[in-house]
Amino acid sequence: MKQIFSSLVAAALISVAPVALAAECYADYKAKQDNPLRLHYGVMQVSSCDKGQATSEVALRLSGSGWTLLNVQSVFGPEGLDQRKANAGKFYLRF
Repeated sequence: MKQIFSSLVAAALISVAPVALAAECYADYKAKQDNPLRLHYGVMQVSSCDKGQATSEVALRLSGSGWTLLNVQSVFGPEGLDQRKANAGKFYLRF
């Protein structure tokens, strides 16, 4: 019985690990607004390190603030945050 419980706990921990890793994913993107035309580069935390899924998430979150996603440039982990902070300016982790 104890072995079965230990196995279940181990399986639960293994299944939770990918969720914890996903919380450490970020995307850098370019977006625009029309009338007048405004462009920005930004960095946002996303729930998936998959570029396709991140693109959908970024587009949805930006559209709520009146921005249109032009493209997601890359998806990366926390190691890439510092090098992008200055370029993103006020759009660094804003959305």
